[in-house]
Amino acid sequence: MRIFVTGATGFVGSAVVRELVDAGHQVVGLARSDAGAQSLAAAGAEVHRGSLEDLESLRSAAASSDGVIHCAFIHDFNNYGLAAEADQHAIETLGSALAGSDRPLVITSGSLVAQARGAFVTEEDAADSKFPRKSEQAALAAPANRRRGMVLRLPPSVHGRGDHGFVPRLIAIARERGASAYVGDGLNRWPAVHRLDAAHLYRLALEKGVAGARYHAIADQGVPTKQIAEVIGRGLNVPVVSKSREETADHFGWMATFFAMDGPASSAKTREELGWHPVQSGLIADLDEGHYFD
Repeated sequence: MRIFVTGATGFVGSAVVRELVDAGHQVVGLARSDAGAQSLAAAGAEVHRGSLEDLESLRSAAASSDGVIHCAFIHDFNNYGLAAEADQHAIETLGSALAGSDRPLVITSGSLVAQARGAFVTEEDAADSKFPRKSEQAALAAPANRRRGMVLRLPPSVHGRGDHGFVPRLIAIARERGASAYVGDGLNRWPAVHRLDAAHLYRLALEKGVAGARYHAIADQGVPTKQIAEVIGRGLNVPVVSKSREETADHFGWMATFFAMDGPASSAKTREELGWHPVQSGLIADLDEGHYFD
């Protein structure tokens, strides 16, 4: 299959490109820069120049593909509303280019956007309508017979070598503050997945997923944030301390809201339906390898 991948040069997207190429798919990756284009070519992918805001570029690439995997997102948490709006427009554009066909569209969302009805967020739990990011609504809005829209939810921590997400930011804060902190008793939980396991699930969703489905790339169902803080403390040789909710904004900055969330999630349905079985190391084991502190 000829697959168009947005975010193809990012931490997750680059792993998706490699997964698809190794499985024999022809990959077309979106690249904004010369460096991105070079990395895609080196990975064996065709380069499509453009950006998330260039809707005509997205439309043309999607229209000439057999399917789309949308990994791109503008990670600007100071202007999150604008980033969410750009993402919604991009998904609507990609979907319209695939309309009238059975070509799959796999879009990226996050487990923290869902409202849990039980002990864990599951694939059956819908996205919170009050959350500013409308990726899932945009992907699943059209009737199933018009396009094969699917949602793949990532946990707040997608880890592995090259990670530049939440955990590296927590490590940077601990370095700056001279202490690794958690909120309250630290029993609130973060689910996690290794980037290579996540990449494998994207391919399975593309090849085997069904219209309207939500899939969960969840390996660790919920790692207590105190454990995350403790392994960061060990890695940096700094004290591990508790912060009250009143102290979190000062210590964590924009990360405060995210690190205080309790969002355990399950991937039981995903594993059963797609035969996905994570094989890479868990978050704590990955941190204990030491490469996050190099």
